Amino acid sequence: MGDPAKGAKIFKQKCSQCHTTEAGGKHKTGPNLNGLIGRKTGQAKGFSYTQANITKGITWGEDTLIIYLENPKKYIPGTKMVFAGLKKKTERLDLIAYLKDATK
Repeated sequence: MGDPAKGAKIFKQKCSQCHTTEAGGKHKTGPNLNGLIGRKTGQAKGFSYTQANITKGITWGEDTLIIYLENPKKYIPGTKMVFAGLKKKTERLDLIAYLKDATK
């Protein structure tokens, strides 16, 4: 299990320029992540996804995020997400712990 406080710092440094987490938050370059856990790929209302994200058909959870956040373009070929990924598993676990709380 990760550390949400460390995950918040990672989110601020590496994710917040493209994503928001609060309910009703705006989409930026990437979609608002509120309600992420348990949502299928490509389903945030009002965001223009690539077909690759829409048709991936997985449900976001710890098991899928741990893989996706390591290398997004490998997990969803054709995604427009430019983030290279987090190679350290501890950082991915921390970020996921933060996202579980911040996107409820």
